[in-house]
Order: sequence, then C-alpha cells, then structure tokens
Amino acid sequence: MFRYIVLIVFILTAFTTQSQNLDSLSSARNERDSIRYTRLKESMGKTKLSRHLYRLLFRDVYNRGRVGEVSAIETNPFIPFEGLIIGSISIRQLDIFGESVYDTTRQGNRLERFISQHLHTNTRDRIIRNSFLLFNEGDLINAQQLKDNERLLRSNPTILDARILVTRRAESTWLADVVVLVQDVWSLNVSGGFAGFDHFNLGVDNINVGGYAHSHYNAIRWNAQDTLQRLQFRSIYTIPYIGKTFITGQASFIWERDLKQQSIRLSRPFLTVQTKYAGSFELGHARIQEYKRPLEDRNSIISYPVAYNYFDVWIGRSFKLPAISDQENTRFIVALRTNNYNYIQRPDVRADTNKIYWKRHATLASVGYSNRNYRRDVLIYGFGRTEDVPLGSLFALTVGRESTEFGQRGYGGVQYATANYLPRGLGYLHGMANIGSYFQAGKAQQGVLGGQLNYFSGLAPMGKSYFRQFVNIRYTYGINRDPLEYLNISRNEGIRGVSSVYLIGTKRLTAGFESVLFSTRSILGFRIAYFLFSDLGLVTSNGSLWKSPVYQGYGLGFRFRNENLTFNTFQVRVGFYPNIPDVHTPWRFEGGGISTLQLRDFDIAAPSILPLR
Repeated sequence: MFRYIVLIVFILTAFTTQSQNLDSLSSARNERDSIRYTRLKESMGKTKLSRHLYRLLFRDVYNRGRVGEVSAIETNPFIPFEGLIIGSISIRQLDIFGESVYDTTRQGNRLERFISQHLHTNTRDRIIRNSFLLFNEGDLINAQQLKDNERLLRSNPTILDARILVTRRAESTWLADVVVLVQDVWSLNVSGGFAGFDHFNLGVDNINVGGYAHSHYNAIRWNAQDTLQRLQFRSIYTIPYIGKTFITGQASFIWERDLKQQSIRLSRPFLTVQTKYAGSFELGHARIQEYKRPLEDRNSIISYPVAYNYFDVWIGRSFKLPAISDQENTRFIVALRTNNYNYIQRPDVRADTNKIYWKRHATLASVGYSNRNYRRDVLIYGFGRTEDVPLGSLFALTVGRESTEFGQRGYGGVQYATANYLPRGLGYLHGMANIGSYFQAGKAQQGVLGGQLNYFSGLAPMGKSYFRQFVNIRYTYGINRDPLEYLNISRNEGIRGVSSVYLIGTKRLTAGFESVLFSTRSILGFRIAYFLFSDLGLVTSNGSLWKSPVYQGYGLGFRFRNENLTFNTFQVRVGFYPNIPDVHTPWRFEGGGISTLQLRDFDIAAPSILPLR
C-alpha cells in the first residue's frame, strides 16, 4: 500500500514545479488584485461610514508583497558590510498593527493605531539592546551573526517580525550604522470556558509583562462536582534572557487534579552556530495521576499515583572544524549530562516490570556534529509572518550508564537528520532516523527505533491564493518495552480527530497528507487557510505490522489566524473515518484552538534517552 504513497508524493512534487516561476506570476497577479482592491476602496470611499468600514475590514495585503520581498533578501544582505565597525545601533519599534518590517510607510487605520499606541506596551528598547542583540557598538560586523540575530528575534514569542538594516556612513569608509526594526505581537491572551458558576475555567497569558519580555501565565479551573479536587490552578513565570547571558529562567507552580508540580529551570541552548557553551539546570517535584490501558485488556483503565523528586543538569561545548569546507556553519559538539529521579510514590516495581518507575541516577555523554543554515520563507505553518526554515544536518552519538535499585545498565543511541530545499522549486524535504536502547546483561531494554520523513511543496499561485502540499511519514518500533508502554495513532500521533483504545501498540507506521490553500484576503487582520487531509496508520503489538488494518481518516476544514495576536490558530474540521473500531458514527466535527507547528532545527541539545512517542 505504501508504494502508492511514494507515487502520490512524486505526482504532487511534479505538480509544484510551477513554483519556480512564483515571483513573476505573483507580481502580475498582485498588480491585478491591487487594481481590484483600489476600485473597491474608491467605491467604498464615497461616504464616511463606508470609508471607516473598509479600513476596519481590509488590509492592502497584495501591496505588501511579502512573498516576493522575503525571496529577494534571501541571500545574506550583510555580506557587503563584513568587517566594518558598528558606529551606532538604533532600535525602531513598529506598531503591532498596520506597519511591516518590509514596509514601514504603511499606516494602520484609526482603531489599529489606537490599540498599538495606547493599549499595548512595546518591548523596551534597553531590553532589546541588552538582552536580544548579539552585537554591540564598536564591534566588527559579522554577516552571519547579524543574519542569525534576525532569526533569534523572530523566534521570540513576543516578536512578530524583525529586520536588521545596515548603512554606511557617508563620511567614513570603515563605519556603519545599524537599525533594528522590531514589531511586537499583542501580548495579552485570555482564554476560558463557562458552563455555570459551578463549572468554569479562566486563563490569562501575558507574554510581555511591562515591556520586559517576561511571560506570566495563570489559569484556574473550578468544578464543584469533582470529588477529588474542585479548584485547580497553575502559574508559570518565564524570563527569556537574563541580561546578556542568553540564559532563560522559568519557575512553575502547578496544582491540578492529575498534575502537581513545582520546578525551577535555567537553560541556554546553542542559539547560533557561533554559540560556544550551552546547558541547563532543573530542579523540581512532581505528583502525577497516571492512566494506562493494558494492551491485553484495552477496555480497562489502570489508574495509579506517581510522585518523585528530580534534578537534571547538562553542559555542552562546540568547536570549529577547520578541515571541512563549510566550517562557518558546522560545529563539533561534546556534551555531558547527569540526572536523578527519586520516586516517593509509584506502582509495584520489579527487575522486569515498570522500569520507567525505577529510582535511578544516570550519566550520559554525547558527541556529534551540526551543520546549520536557514532560509527565509512564508506560508508554511504561519499565515504571513517570516519563517526561518532550517537547512543542514546533524549526527549525534549518545552513550551512558544508569544506576538503579536493580543494578546498573548501559545506554547507547544514534541520531541522524538532514534537510534541504529540493532543486527546481520542488519543495523542502526533511529526513530523520534514530535508534536507542538500554542494555543489561547483554540484552536490549526499553529500546526505540524510529524514522521520519517530512515534505512540503514549493509555494504555488492558485487563482487568488497560494497552495502548498504537505506529506509526513513516520515509523516507530518499541524494543522490549514494558506492558504499560505503548504507542498510539490517535489525535496528533497519526490520525487526527479520533481517539480509540484500540489504536495502540508497540509498532506504528503512519502517513499524513494535507493540501493547504492560503487565502491572501484579510478580514480584521485574520488570514484564512483551507485544507484537505488524508491520514493512514498501521499499529500492532504482536506479529507483522503489515497484517494490521490500515486505519483511515479523511476530511476538510479551515484555519484562521491573526499573526499580530498571541491567540492560537483557530481551526474547524470535518472528518470521515470509515474503519475506526468502537465508534458510533464515522463522521466527526471539531473546532477549537491549535498550537502553531515548528520546523525541526539542527542544534544538538542535551544528551538524552530516546523516548517512545
């Protein structure tokens, strides 16, 4: 069956070869649609009411030309300034609505300007200057560093988009001035639900407290009918970067029905290729109410409490490799990690049962290389914001030893990943393979073998919109896992929109296809994307995976989002599931907020145990 998947991928990629003519086609179409929007503006400009209505509802999105602009600056624009001295650094904050880092002359309507200037506090200039920039006045310009800094600014949740501009000083051949354009997102997000004063929930997320870029999330839930815990709440405070260290600090306090956790964490990843040191420290306590379904009796649920104290520390160092051709973007990385889990409450454990609940102390080490590049693109998982697509490869070898109450065991794991844009505008392909397992007395324990292939086509004009095709194929095999450790193909793990106790096992193969049509129209700043999807999955615990039924899901829906706001993308979806076991109807309707997906990067993080998921 899966040879047909390969055929479908080939047909779809062949179709998207027209995307190489994207700039010229979109330019002509944008010109036609600009005329159409200009005529609409003229017809609605005859009265004061209709003029205000037009400004409120529509944005001249075609005049912004985001697709062509991002493509035009794809080559590093800072190379001509390499080696000049930075004379001054200016921070320019744009309004959260209306303006764009690609068109600073555009103005929002009165409502947008009022919200931007009176109801929102921009990230403070000194915070950007002292905590978000990799360079200072007097430094030599490093073209790669400036390009990386743009990406880091855009990756911050408080910032919608960012752009760095460099200009030579007229009176000097060795000085240049830097302007940093930053556009925030709306920082406050309120969510919740109300079914009566005896059952409601409320969440408030401020991702830019006082303009300091700190994030504070608070949520409460009240259910008077819950006999275990009527009041639930959580509070999480995050400081993205502490001073100029690029260390992120986070403290969390969660007191919910099935999760009680208190923790503090300090972390610093390999932010850029030039970052030499990375690491983290985490200390905490957790109490979890676990719910598991035995594979031999999937209609029953086993519930038990788990409580433990833990600490986790790791540190990594990167080195240049001068012997390779692409040394500026490639690093050799070594890392060391130690952690300890001391269980206070747990189910019965034995030498061959419930190994995940053993009291344990592990020491892990990893070596590897990472090649990291990025290319700007749009309309992948976002709705018009600039997206930095990772290109490159990584290889990591992890080894270690774990001391438990049932003796010691070793661990070994290997990971390899690579990604790049295909030639002739055929799209983007990311592949990953990994394997890891514990070993004790010469036998593998709790091992995982996995592979993943992700593809999206080039962005192709289709009428008044843009089209992309997405393909995701994933394989996972659990090696000698415990009975309560299993995979599933429900929800976001394979077949979206369903949940069934029969879709679990230790071997899984899934394939997902999605066709997305991004509309370029904008209403109240919200962009819409329409999609068709098809999900296929195989899962089993015993015997050959190929003898498992091919579970299926098909459907359509739409998503809409305003990138200037912190709200999740809202999605409405209708699905048809012809052979999902133990369901009353094959049709499902679903709506609600979904988190934005992120592309997988090639930075090597902490040495880790490969999870079964």
